[in-house]
Amino acid sequence: MGAIKYELIKECKQSGARLGKLHTPHGIIETPIFMPVGTQATVKTMTPEELKDIEAQIILSNTYHLYMRPGHELIKRAGGLHKFMHWDGPILTDSGGFQVFSLSDLRNITEEGVTFKSHLDGSKHFISPELAIEIQNALGSDIIMAFDECTPYPATYEYAEKSLERTIRWAKRCKDAHNNTDNQALFGIIQGGMYKELREKSVKEMVELDFPGYSIGGLSVGEPKDIMYEMLECTAPLLPKDKPRYLMGVGSPDALLEGVIRGIDMFDCVLQTRIARNGTALTSEGKVVVRNATYQEDFTPLDPNCECYVCKNYTRAYLRHLVKANEMLGARLLSYHNLYFSLELMKNIRIAIENDSLLDFKSEFFSKYGY
Repeated sequence: MGAIKYELIKECKQSGARLGKLHTPHGIIETPIFMPVGTQATVKTMTPEELKDIEAQIILSNTYHLYMRPGHELIKRAGGLHKFMHWDGPILTDSGGFQVFSLSDLRNITEEGVTFKSHLDGSKHFISPELAIEIQNALGSDIIMAFDECTPYPATYEYAEKSLERTIRWAKRCKDAHNNTDNQALFGIIQGGMYKELREKSVKEMVELDFPGYSIGGLSVGEPKDIMYEMLECTAPLLPKDKPRYLMGVGSPDALLEGVIRGIDMFDCVLQTRIARNGTALTSEGKVVVRNATYQEDFTPLDPNCECYVCKNYTRAYLRHLVKANEMLGARLLSYHNLYFSLELMKNIRIAIENDSLLDFKSEFFSKYGY
């Protein structure tokens, strides 16, 4: 059967959203799901035990960053990424394509791969599709990504077309290089920029390669959200129903809901922990910037409708004090809450799909959240 199996449980009669189960070597994931991001083999400020407390089912780590340090060979000698970071649940690793894309002033793309300078010390490196797979095979993650060229926004039609064609050629090379198919599932990545015709072409050619799952890349790269949703609407319905669909790098509450409605099963984003470090919380009533002076003497919970450890035990005033004092506990508590909030949102989305009421849930959630 391969490393994973996707089980479609039902489709919401009201919205068409999918409810499913993704069977992996390290556990079963209920979808749709949000994946906390552990870029460098750690979800920032969170312990694996805390991630389990908030019912994180799968986490994401990053090939580029782990290749740069401490190195995939060291992690392999340590027994693989699961053992190295003390996480026994499923792990997904991205290929590093997006990180290399973000180094636009420090990289050079050729047919063979990408030459780039390290963001750490300026040293020169080269990653090919084959090396991206070798690194991920060494890490031992349950789900791995093909190496792709992430098309920037904006991009001309000609550039986007050449980019997606290279991504398809690289996907074939990744598939040929992948030698651990029984334990690791390799996902192909859909590109095509913001052009419907190219997205459709990318899906057609990538599906012909018969990957066990498909990622939708090249979105959330600066384009307006309505364009992102338009691209999802012309992409997701063309993907196989019996395989998981992963929208890369998307995780704001509104985008999670809109993505699920458009047929997406898996999401990841650094938003939750990044804004926590800046003193911002996601709540049922919208974002709360606790560092603001208005919360100096606010002795109410961060979110009165939240049951997480933070909201049960700490006030906005205390959290503001921690943030203003640059105490690490402030970032930890806000990260804990933001991740809990996002995972609870996904749990409630799954319940709404089961009850065929996701559009009603969206309307109620947005009215409270301020959309």
